[in-house]
Amino acid sequence: MSEYYFELRAGQDLLAEEIPVEIVERKGKGHPDSLCDGASEELSVALSEIYRQETGKILHHNVDKAVLVGGHSRCDFGGGQIIEPINLYIVGRASKEVDGKKLINEAKLEDKIRGWMMGQVPHLKPENFNVKLLIRSGSDDLVSIFSDNEQPPRANDTSLAVGYAPLSELEKLVFETEKFLNSSEGKQKWPALGEDIKVMGVRKEELITLTIAAAFVASEVPDRKTYDEIKNQIERYLKDEFVGRYTDRKVEVIINNADTKKTAYLTVTGTSAESGDDGQVGRGNRANGLITPYRPMSLEAVAGKNPVSHVGKIYSIMSQLIANRIVTQLPEVKQVYVYMVSKINDPITQPQALNVELWGLDVSKAKNEIKKIADEVLGSWREIRDGFIARRWPIY
Repeated sequence: MSEYYFELRAGQDLLAEEIPVEIVERKGKGHPDSLCDGASEELSVALSEIYRQETGKILHHNVDKAVLVGGHSRCDFGGGQIIEPINLYIVGRASKEVDGKKLINEAKLEDKIRGWMMGQVPHLKPENFNVKLLIRSGSDDLVSIFSDNEQPPRANDTSLAVGYAPLSELEKLVFETEKFLNSSEGKQKWPALGEDIKVMGVRKEELITLTIAAAFVASEVPDRKTYDEIKNQIERYLKDEFVGRYTDRKVEVIINNADTKKTAYLTVTGTSAESGDDGQVGRGNRANGLITPYRPMSLEAVAGKNPVSHVGKIYSIMSQLIANRIVTQLPEVKQVYVYMVSKINDPITQPQALNVELWGLDVSKAKNEIKKIADEVLGSWREIRDGFIARRWPIY
């Protein structure tokens, strides 16, 4: 492993669990921002698979710009209809041909994204939404430094990433609450739940409040009484049987706080994208699946970037892996932050700087072991690259 600037320092601030107020958010898989992230990432995976099949290696691409233009719908208890469809546009750069051979069939790729969208939001029908890809070739300067071979790739950007571990109780609770409500178990319990579920967790001292915005599928809810009963069932289940798995603190659960006597959060498809909201890549969850303003975060949009040389994507996973391994291998560590920054055209295995901030362990006793962990993760760039294509890293 080539040398790079490495610094280990002791953390000075309070642990996340010790601060008096903590705020954590997660946007579920049917949220318009999550749909943009997921669609861009699925397109990157599809391109990578095509490139490998046709050329034996991944070619240059970055398809990380997407916007979802919400549609228009009308619904009430018992059902509804889509008046204007959702429109999803994905814009990016990609290698379109090699030696005169065309590699990209945009119509087939659009169909692939449509299929993925309907898998994420099962009540969506093909006529409910449109997908349009606007892909151009990359610039000569960036394409020229891109190479997928047995040598460490050269960074195609100067970018930073941050990882941390372990998750706080609130972070675990928010993450797992959304995952449960959008799981097969959650949908079996409450078929009326859509996929557009956002969980905002707020801890004030020892009191946690979970404010949940959950789209209901109108065709599964015949009347207001049923709607209110389902909401109450979910609130009781979460409070009585679920949250205790993650915290002993008192937890309040509030679902669809915007409801009034005359209005309810009803949708035809299970996502607010059909009428109430738009979406964009990079506005949702960070690479660890959460939005955590009380932690150091990068604003890097990870989804859709190429998995070979785009350090904004790769370092987001590397920094998290380093943090996870530190707390696993050094149990005395109470909290760790990992900061990484690249330099364009330098090997991704040689960051400009890799800084680790540590709580709970004397840094003088840990430096060699932590440096070894960092070296091992940097050296695993092939596995990390392939992990994106295998969807091993849940990056949104």
